[in-house]
Amino acid sequence: MNLPSDIKYHREHTWAKVEGEVVVIGITDYAQEKLGEVLFVDLPEVGDNIEKDSIFGTVESGKTASDLYAPVSGEVVEVNEELADSPELVNESPYERGWMIKVKLSNPSELEELLDSENYKKLLE
Repeated sequence: MNLPSDIKYHREHTWAKVEGEVVVIGITDYAQEKLGEVLFVDLPEVGDNIEKDSIFGTVESGKTASDLYAPVSGEVVEVNEELADSPELVNESPYERGWMIKVKLSNPSELEELLDSENYKKLLE
């Protein structure tokens, strides 16, 4: 399982990578593996606000539909438009090409509540 050490993890299997004032968000390698083949991703629109621990979208696979939980709060500044036509990117590259949204962080202290790769790995065990 791929758990990059330069990102933070939410207990509900989303990740957050800080890039200045913006946080890139997606689902973890563990989550995409459990879901199976991702067929559709429902995401918020640019300009929407998301709240930490609240649902910001859905991922549908052949097995199930799963809610996406926000690891941080903020305003959506970009959505990965590639996922509309190529949802399989979530499976193929969950931390790179399969990212979901970019958010302008409204409360940087929320990052401290997220797990590092070691603690996320322990959560999965």
